Parts: sequence; C-alpha cells; structure tokens
Amino acid sequence: MWVDVIRALALVAVIEGLAPFIAPGAWRDTMIRLAEVDARRLRLFGGVAIAAGVVVLQLVH
Repeated sequence: MWVDVIRALALVAVIEGLAPFIAPGAWRDTMIRLAEVDARRLRLFGGVAIAAGVVVLQLVH
C-alpha cells in the first residue's frame, strides 16, 4: 500500500512540475493572479478538486 501512495505522490509531482517547466512565464502570471484571489474562493476550488478526485478514484476502482 505505501508503494502506491509514494507512486501517487510522485505522479502528482510530475504533473505539478509540467506547467512551470513548459511555460514558466504563463505559470508565474497565473500564480500572481491566484495570490490575489480571496481565501474563500481558493478553498471552494480546493474542495471541488478534492471531490472530483474522490469521484474519479471511485470510478476507476
């Protein structure tokens, strides 16, 4: 089980690293704009992302 968790985290790191590697300028601009978004909206986005991830995991499992 722990091997699967480590693999999943490694895949997340690869996916997260793609945008700054491919388009660092656009990534930086996006991060600057995200820094200006209020915490409530960011939290809502995070919650939706978590829920979508759980749904996808259940569908493929």
